[in-house]
Amino acid sequence: MSEKLPPNWKPPQKFSPAWRAVIEVGFIIVLYYSNLLMGEYERSGPGQAKGLLWALQDIFTGINFAIAVSTALVGHLVFEFLRKKF
Repeated sequence: MSEKLPPNWKPPQKFSPAWRAVIEVGFIIVLYYSNLLMGEYERSGPGQAKGLLWALQDIFTGINFAIAVSTALVGHLVFEFLRKKF
C-alpha cells in the first residue's frame, strides 16, 4: 500500500551554495579543534595534569585558527570538486 502525500506537501529545500560552504567549513573546523583537544589528553599530553581550561587556552590560538580556516577552505574545495566530478 502506498500512502498519498498531502496536497500541500513540498519537497525539502536545498541549502544555497554559500550556506552549504559555511556549514561544511564550520564542520571541518569543529573536527580540527576536537582533534587538538583529544591530543591534549593522550598519554603524553599535559591536559590530564593541567586541566580542561589550560587545554582550551592551549588550543585556541591565532595560528591554530588560521590553520583551521585555511585547511577547512581547502577541504571544502576538494569536496566541491569531487561532488561535481562524480
